[in-house]
Amino acid sequence: MTRLSSESAAKNVIRPATKVMPKVLLTAAIGFALASCSNSDNAVDGSAAASNETLNLYNWSEYMPQEILDGFEEETGIAVNYTTFDSNEAMYAKLKLLDDSSQYDLAVPSTYYVEKMANEGLLQEIDQSKLSNFSNLDTSFTNTKVDPENKYSIPYMWGSTGLAINGDSVDPATVNSWNDLWNPEYKGQVMLTNDVREVFGMALLTLGYSGNSSDPDEIKAAYDKLTTLMPNVKTFNSDATRMPYIEGETALGMTWNGEAVMANDEGLTSLVYKYPSEGAILWMDNFVIPKNAKQVDAAHKFIDYLLRPENAKIVSEEIGYASPNMAARELMDKSVQNNPAIYPSKEVLAQAEFQEDVGDEALQVYQQYWDKLKTGR
Repeated sequence: MTRLSSESAAKNVIRPATKVMPKVLLTAAIGFALASCSNSDNAVDGSAAASNETLNLYNWSEYMPQEILDGFEEETGIAVNYTTFDSNEAMYAKLKLLDDSSQYDLAVPSTYYVEKMANEGLLQEIDQSKLSNFSNLDTSFTNTKVDPENKYSIPYMWGSTGLAINGDSVDPATVNSWNDLWNPEYKGQVMLTNDVREVFGMALLTLGYSGNSSDPDEIKAAYDKLTTLMPNVKTFNSDATRMPYIEGETALGMTWNGEAVMANDEGLTSLVYKYPSEGAILWMDNFVIPKNAKQVDAAHKFIDYLLRPENAKIVSEEIGYASPNMAARELMDKSVQNNPAIYPSKEVLAQAEFQEDVGDEALQVYQQYWDKLKTGR
């Protein structure tokens, strides 16, 4: 894979990610690579006005370039306090627990959690009249069934969860399936993301089920299969999924595509990212404004700042994930636009599955088995 920026992500990116787009967007997403777009004008009000405002942003680790935060503060005078989480579940639990604290002004959940949080009254409505750059977004990623008319969310980044193989330790040609992770020769060498839906989604796919199953029997079958994988599992990581590979702790397993791109850029050129034969897990992350956010106007300003093509381009190039911003993609080098690790082929998309909300009842079943799986190691 080719790194997209001339500078190191370790120096320019603050904190990492997960993600989710509903299945109904699949056809539109396939056409994303062929879509054309027009730039929108982005007026800037000269120099930044003095401000004592601080925007409290709750985001995945290593999921926002420092250049973006610095540029926003320089232009607006609004400082950004960046706090991180490593799973949708942790983000959701904290926002729900601190519902009345007004601690966060902006958060970045995956799509299926947008629907859940909106239904539970945890989010404010987005005022699109304050987003002059909304039209830069590809319509494949807007007005989805989980958030019609983008009432509560604005797309940020999208990507995939697939196989990572360190070619220095394992021949990448021998690992093409999620099922290959169960090979006994990989005892103590496998890394899984610390994400219940992704790990169970992987197991469900190997059993021929949907990764979005809400059937308790199918979820139990996935749990039973995962218990047989545990001897191979060295670690769970959703903070910076490239690090166990870079540090030599693990040789193969799961990762997010952007983390693989960053690992290549940071020197681990032997790390190969693959879309498994059963299908990759696809996701999209989105900006939302928590119900009791204090700096609502600043939150809208930050979202609109990220929707500018030149800024969305910086984000995609620095952290290695695909942008839903059509105008930004037009600005990218062809080597970026055509990088299959970032923008999957039509064939990969046709076989992949986007995460969806499975409902609270099913989610509780997942969580119960997830706790058993991790404590039983």
